[in-house]
Amino acid sequence: MRWRDHYTKGTLIFGHRGASAYAPMNTIPAFELAYQQGADGIELDVHLSKDGQLIVLHDFTVDHTTNGTGMANTMTLAELKQLDAGYKFGAQFQGTRIPTLDEVFEAVGGKLLINVEIKSITEDTDGVEQVTADCIRRHGLMSTVIVSSFNPLALQRFRSILPQVAIGYLYAPDYTFYPEVMDTLPHEALHPYHESIDLALVEKARQAEQVINTWTVNDPAQAVSLRAMGVQGIITDKPDVIRQALA
Repeated sequence: MRWRDHYTKGTLIFGHRGASAYAPMNTIPAFELAYQQGADGIELDVHLSKDGQLIVLHDFTVDHTTNGTGMANTMTLAELKQLDAGYKFGAQFQGTRIPTLDEVFEAVGGKLLINVEIKSITEDTDGVEQVTADCIRRHGLMSTVIVSSFNPLALQRFRSILPQVAIGYLYAPDYTFYPEVMDTLPHEALHPYHESIDLALVEKARQAEQVINTWTVNDPAQAVSLRAMGVQGIITDKPDVIRQALA
């Protein structure tokens, strides 16, 4: 099965960092809740730890979502696992840990499509593309994972390692990074910010046989409008709300 074949049942809903309106982002509870709320998939972010382990975390630092401080890539996995990734969200999530991508795949890899965003802002690689490819291959999820990034160079490197896995180009009006690379890099999906979408973009993607997964849409009326335009995937903090809107 190709990645785009999953879209035959209609517009898909992806939990943005899980059901992140209701549970701490990029944690197992948030991903499991997205599934319970009827999401078709989840979106998450990956970095490498100091000792080369693939962790699921949005920022390059741990400051925003945990009780720790500092750059994630300066800490070992053991050090990162000591941090509380849930206490800021409420007492019921106290003690929630930063997961590895392996742990996420083990928890929900058989239930959900997974959009793995590689966090990269440099021309050179730290090896994250290879480790991500190895993890996807190890779990046998080549047809249910799509790899996205704002960094076309990271997508280019990943594609050369594991061409069987779909890739999606993330971009926003005020943030692009070597966009010309995408002109010659085949990619199965576009991941634009929702305000960037118009009928011309939808038609361009259709002609290129690309799907559009847009972020981050929490307004029900907007979700309905985007579906009517032909957008195939909606990434949201509130899978339950958007599921009800698209029912």
